[in-house]
Order: sequence, then C-alpha cells, then structure tokens
Amino acid sequence: MAEFREIRLPADLCASAEKTFAGEFGNIEELLTYLLREITSDTAVRIDEAEEKMIEERLKALGYI
Repeated sequence: MAEFREIRLPADLCASAEKTFAGEFGNIEELLTYLLREITSDTAVRIDEAEEKMIEERLKALGYI
C-alpha cells in the first residue's frame, strides 16, 4: 500500500483548480497525483529533450547557430 504525505497549499489555488478540473478529477488529490506523475515520468524528460533538439535544429536552419 502506498504511503501518503500531507502538503499545504493556498486554499484559493486549490479551489480554483478544483473548479477548473471538476469534470476530469474527483478531487484535488487526484489532480495533483496525476500532474506529479506526468512531470516526473521518463516520457516527460524525453519530450523535453526532443523539443530541445527540434528548437536547436530550427535555430540552425535560420542561421542563428
């Protein structure tokens, strides 16, 4: 079973996120769990590296590099 930790966030930020994503997530904990898993996954790192390479190639094509 997963161990849980408590975090403190501004109430207005939580309320805004809950309102914005109410149809997609049951509560703020589900939203934050999803977001943290996404940004810490290997896929996110690979996308960043791919984006960096694409930007570098565009800059080379434009003659900036």
